[in-house]
Amino acid sequence: MSKTMIIVPARLASQRFPRKLLFPIHNKPLILWTAERIRQQVPELPLAFAVGDRELADTLENAGFQAVMTDPALASGTDRIAQANETLKADIIINVQADEPLVTAAQLQTLHRLIQGGVDMATLARPFEDAASFHDPNRVKVVCRADGQPLYFSRAPIPLDRNGSERSLPDNALLHLGLYAYTADFLRRFVRWPEGRLEQLEKLEQLRALENAASIAVGITRDHGVGIDTPEDAKVFEKLLGRGVV
Repeated sequence: MSKTMIIVPARLASQRFPRKLLFPIHNKPLILWTAERIRQQVPELPLAFAVGDRELADTLENAGFQAVMTDPALASGTDRIAQANETLKADIIINVQADEPLVTAAQLQTLHRLIQGGVDMATLARPFEDAASFHDPNRVKVVCRADGQPLYFSRAPIPLDRNGSERSLPDNALLHLGLYAYTADFLRRFVRWPEGRLEQLEKLEQLRALENAASIAVGITRDHGVGIDTPEDAKVFEKLLGRGVV
C-alpha cells in the first residue's frame, strides 16, 4: 500500500517579509497557523515539515509537529521536500506552502485523488475574478487542454482575448495555485533535471516539468486561500481571524 504524506517546505529567508513564518499573528507564529489548519482539515494524512532553520524546527516540534532538517542552502522548496523525503520515504507527496494558512480539505483531497490517476504531478487552479489580478505578473496563469493537462504556465495574461479590450478578463482564465502533489519517483527525477530555458525566463519551477514532458493533472477549485507574502497580507489574515472567518 502506498504511503501518502503532506510535506511542507519552510525556511526563514524571505526577501519581501523577513522571518515571516515566525511572525506572530494573534500571538501564534504563522507557521503554526498553517500546521494546525492542515491537521484540522485532513487529519487522516500524515504531516511533516522540511525545514532549513533550527528555530523553525524547534517551534514546530514544541507544538507537536514533525520537522525534518534539510540543507539551508537548497535552492527551492521542492529540493527541500525531496531531501526530506529521503528520510520520510513517502510514495506520494502533497506540497503545501508554509505561508498558506487557509488551505482546505477539498483542495488537498483533490490533489490526492488526481495524483493517484497515473500522472507524475498534480496541481490546482481557480478562475480569476477580476481583470487587475489577471494582468498582474505576480499572479501565475495556466491554460489547459480539454483533458485538464496544462499547455503552459505563465506570468503573462494568457489566454489573450483578441475580441476584448486590452485589460479584459477572458471567461476561461485560470489562476494557478502553489499546491502540488508528486509521486516520489517523479520528484527524484525532477530535482536532478537542470533548470529549463522557459523556467529561467519566467521564474516558474513548474515549467521544468512541462519542458521534460511530465504528465500533469490540473484540478479546478473555487476555494479561496490567503497567501502571506507581505506584512499587509498578515493584517488581512488577522482581520479574517477577528471576524471568525477562519
